[in-house]
Amino acid sequence: MKLQKVFENFENYLIQNAPKIPSFHPYYEKALWEMVLNGGKRFRPKLLLSIVYANSPKLLKKSFAPALALEILHTYSLIHDDLPSMDNATLRRGAKTLHTKYDEVGAILIGDALNTHSFYLLSRAKFKPKIKTKLIESLSYNGGALGMVLGQALDCHFENQTLPIDKLQIIHLNKTAKLIAASLQMGGIICKFDKESLALIYELGLKLGLFFQIRDDIIDATQSSVEAGKNTQNDKAKNSYVNLLGLKGARVELQNYQEQIKNHLNFLNKETKEILEILLQKYFI
Repeated sequence: MKLQKVFENFENYLIQNAPKIPSFHPYYEKALWEMVLNGGKRFRPKLLLSIVYANSPKLLKKSFAPALALEILHTYSLIHDDLPSMDNATLRRGAKTLHTKYDEVGAILIGDALNTHSFYLLSRAKFKPKIKTKLIESLSYNGGALGMVLGQALDCHFENQTLPIDKLQIIHLNKTAKLIAASLQMGGIICKFDKESLALIYELGLKLGLFFQIRDDIIDATQSSVEAGKNTQNDKAKNSYVNLLGLKGARVELQNYQEQIKNHLNFLNKETKEILEILLQKYFI
């Protein structure tokens, strides 16, 4: 099966696994899966599935549940990131943000629901308990208090204050990079990688995360909301790579990380390297 077909099958799985909720709430059931269905790059689940495709393709079908757990935890973070108390954004994935379309209470609760539902999916995944425990550990560590949430807290608290490059990197390693690193790590856990191989792909994920954060900062500074599918020109008060280094400097830094990632890929096994090169090529243009 070609990799693109795997991604299409995952998209169908995502649609079919929208929770069925016995509720009389006027919009909760529809809104719960709405932002998930609105699309996005699906980059994190694609990373996980690419690792499995390259190393243990027989486990692909079982891997859809962890891949979906990653996607909905990421989606929850976007819903909360867009709230009035944070970025106060009106557009995400080409559609109205949930607090704009419905109300703020609903958006908060739907984010909460997606967060916890991701771990329900992992608990129900068809792997042995030891593998499931490691998957839960990876997602909760990198997506929670010691990872993404910490990054968000730092990002919000230090708005309108210019931080040095090392602290900027700490913010974005936590806010963005750790969940991307977890995506590769979780694929490696499913494939029973040894400790050295898991550490290698996790480190690659951190570099990828910083690459995509810089890329996102450049998009915010240079594209319209229509082009990006979300609010842009939104980082003026934030510690972004464009604000700290200037647009030219951010582009140089982006190129530096691109080269680091390409070099890092050479340390992976042949199958993994080739699959990830295919997945990443459009982002390296």
